Amino acid sequence: MTPEQLIELAKEAMTHAYVPYSGYKVGAALLCADGSVYLGCNIENAAYGPTNCAERTAFFKAVYDGHRSFTAIAVVGGKDGVITGAFPPCGVCRQVMREFVHDEFMIYMGGADGYTAMTMAELLPAGFKASEHMAL
Repeated sequence: MTPEQLIELAKEAMTHAYVPYSGYKVGAALLCADGSVYLGCNIENAAYGPTNCAERTAFFKAVYDGHRSFTAIAVVGGKDGVITGAFPPCGVCRQVMREFVHDEFMIYMGGADGYTAMTMAELLPAGFKASEHMAL
């Protein structure tokens, strides 16, 4: 799957966002190593703390279904669903991704005029890796 195809799926996922407070819609499309794709959207809550980002929604759905090997994720976002610039994952999402992915995992951040691509190592260079800090 090309980055452009993954970004198109993220755009579709963005249309499912539940954002009555911020109006800021985000969509994600997570590519598993076996070629399957999981979509996620952000889901807000009046208390804000329980709000879930699109990236985590996609990862949690995939992990629930038994997936543990991932290749790439595309993320798009914008106020009222209008994409105006590249949208990087938040710090919490970066750390959740780090739990399951290798340094070469690709993050495609779709913008109004194309996309920006980064590896996990570039996006979170000093991320906490459980395998490096715990005896498993």
